[in-house]
Amino acid sequence: MSICPKGASTLIGNGTEAMHFAIVSLFPEMVGTIAQYGVVGRALQRDLMTLAVENPRDHTRDAHRTVDDRPYGGGPGMVMKFEPIASALESAKDAMPDGSPVVYLSPQGQVFDQAMASRFSALPGMVLLAGRYEGIDERLVESHIDEEVSLGDFVLSGGEIAAMAVIDAVVRLLPGVLGDDESAAQDSFVEGLLDYPHYTRPEVVAGRKVPEVLLSGDHAGIARWRNKQALGRSYQRRPDLFKKLDLTDEQQTLLDEYLKEQRQ
Repeated sequence: MSICPKGASTLIGNGTEAMHFAIVSLFPEMVGTIAQYGVVGRALQRDLMTLAVENPRDHTRDAHRTVDDRPYGGGPGMVMKFEPIASALESAKDAMPDGSPVVYLSPQGQVFDQAMASRFSALPGMVLLAGRYEGIDERLVESHIDEEVSLGDFVLSGGEIAAMAVIDAVVRLLPGVLGDDESAAQDSFVEGLLDYPHYTRPEVVAGRKVPEVLLSGDHAGIARWRNKQALGRSYQRRPDLFKKLDLTDEQQTLLDEYLKEQRQ
């Protein structure tokens, strides 16, 4: 199943190569939905990316299209077989430009974050393997997988949701995908911080007013307030993120102001 044609890199108007994605999944209809909505849908319409889905069942040789079997050594569940998964990965990889890694969505992988999304966005393409059941034959990891990625320390029924999350996070970083490229630059986690609070009309809702500085027209003051809020929120809500930061003197001053204001 091809959401967008597979094959050689597609050039868009400004000479930039579109980014190519392929998902290897037993549920192509499920992962195909990402092509219909939001930033991914717009990126596809603008030829800024391509998306293909490869079903391992199409690479089986038996009447039942078997893709799993019992694990050696016993135990619950089933394991995805080597042959059909390997064949599906090779088919997807063959349609990718050189330099496109195969990424397995796995609980054993490195936790996905904004820095990884940024790194992936510089690639010409990538193949994402969505596992099911108890996982894939370990020999596939050894022979076909370049990188393992996890969304976090929780259990999903399969890798499809994780693969779609990775694609969405990466695609929004591609030039021309968002209406304003500054939107991506100001997202949460880009600078290792949470985002600042956002407000829109009306000016007063249920007795709660928009902070005065945002109505002032003072762009330097607004930027300073937003930086302060991002620092303070990150300090209070995500200490795990915050402890990784090396604050400048200005940032420390803003944080001190924020905490003092919170105590008043």
